[in-house]
Amino acid sequence: MAVPKRRTSKARRDQRRAHDKLVIKGLTRCPDCGEMKRSHRVCKNCGSYKGETVVENG
Repeated sequence: MAVPKRRTSKARRDQRRAHDKLVIKGLTRCPDCGEMKRSHRVCKNCGSYKGETVVENG
C-alpha cells in the first residue's frame, strides 16, 4: 500500500487548492438603478429587464 514518505507542506497544499475558490460570474450594473445584478436576469432591486419594467416591486 502506498504511503507518503514526507508530510505535504502548507505551501504545496495551498498551491493545490488555489483554484478551488468560489467565483461569482457574470455580474453587471443595472442600467436603470445601478445595482449589481447577474447578466440576462431581471434586476431584483427595480424589477427591470432590457430597459422595461417586468416585475412590479412593492
